[in-house]
Amino acid sequence: MNRRMKLIESYLLLLTDLGSIAFAYIIAILIRYRKFSRVMEPELHFVVCIGFLLFCTIYSFMFDWNREFIKRGILVEFIAVTKFNVFMELSVMAFLFMLQKGADVSRLVMGYFAILNIFIVWLVRLAMKKALRAWFTAKSNIVKIMIITKDAAMEKTLSKLKEAMDINYEIVALACVDKDRKGETVDGIEVNANRENVLSMARQMPLDEVFISLPDEDMAYVKHIIYDLESMGVACHYNIDIIERPSKEVRVGSFAGFTVVTYSINHFDYRRMVVKRGIDILGGLVGCLITVVATPFVAAAIKLDSPGPVLFAQTRIGKNGRRFKIYKFRSMYIDAEERKKELEAQNEMQGLMFKMENDPRITKVGRFIRKTSIDELPQFFNIVKGDMSLVGTRPPTEGEFEQYNSHYRRRISMTPGLTGLWQISGRSEIVDFDEVVKLDLEYIDNWTLGLDIKILFQTVWVVLTGRGSK
Repeated sequence: MNRRMKLIESYLLLLTDLGSIAFAYIIAILIRYRKFSRVMEPELHFVVCIGFLLFCTIYSFMFDWNREFIKRGILVEFIAVTKFNVFMELSVMAFLFMLQKGADVSRLVMGYFAILNIFIVWLVRLAMKKALRAWFTAKSNIVKIMIITKDAAMEKTLSKLKEAMDINYEIVALACVDKDRKGETVDGIEVNANRENVLSMARQMPLDEVFISLPDEDMAYVKHIIYDLESMGVACHYNIDIIERPSKEVRVGSFAGFTVVTYSINHFDYRRMVVKRGIDILGGLVGCLITVVATPFVAAAIKLDSPGPVLFAQTRIGKNGRRFKIYKFRSMYIDAEERKKELEAQNEMQGLMFKMENDPRITKVGRFIRKTSIDELPQFFNIVKGDMSLVGTRPPTEGEFEQYNSHYRRRISMTPGLTGLWQISGRSEIVDFDEVVKLDLEYIDNWTLGLDIKILFQTVWVVLTGRGSK
């Protein structure tokens, strides 16, 4: 879908969502009070409605929940709308309770709204989906495209394009530049041009865009085609995939004045990363406050139990190999690093990590603060500094990092976290470093803000129950 139609779709959906929310809230109020004149605290209800509308706007742009909207089925759309409504109600209610106004809002109004809004937004979106499909596929909006390629790549190129193209595209011509296949039909599309007449054919037919896939072709010929098509006012898409990857991992842009193709296995939307950093700062500041309050008590216990400093600092590896000092409450004797060499033979972990259930280096207090994860409280200062995130991958030690292969190194392509999939998956039961890597890469490959929130809630449960920590 071209940028203009994508923008139209995005803003139309936002407007209809906002209208549906306002309508559902008004209906919920009328069901509860029968008349507007009977509404108790109308100013508060106005604030609540504005809160819902603001959440909807932020959610639409930050979480991009309208991706693939046209292609989504009825059930998938219902699940997406339900998830959106749950987050919206919980967020607005949490905000009201922070303002000490939660008890003043009619629970019946909120209950009616919750049910009504799901079905109103869902039904309006289904109608919008149908209308947009009809509009995008209207004769005047169809984008007519020609494919220029070679004989060996023709079937694969055509199949891939048909599978991935948006509904407003129509393949109207097929050209083979290294073999005369005029008159043949490939996957329902007629080959109607060859090397000699491809440009004259393009001049004479209804045509909006051209897709060029000419691997190993002489660049002089490719430039000639592109320049000529440009002069006609026809947009050209030139396939420059050196390495075949999903489209979201390949980006064309500008770098220091050069036009470049950027290949990256990880590509995170900057808007979501800004939100993630904002959550880190807020959560980190709250964690720092808790740490400051807890420190005198933890420090006294550590000092009474064994000699040595209260805090333990160690160099760890952060995002893409950056080194930083990680801070913890000391849970081991001060000679722990020296004694580690003596215990290597008793390592219960397969691979690059060291783990031992009854590690003699751990103090009595250390065993308790590890069990309760109190030892990790000072890492909230690392989070505020930006060395770490609330949720991420486990930061390796320098010794581990020096032994990494290329596959292992990808786990530090994202900012390390205080918690992550490894921590909530029963970390003490995992005895293979490759399993840790697998969980970290699963997190990186499937990262969303929703996944971070889910992991944070599960972490609270894991810490409270002490599951998976020894």
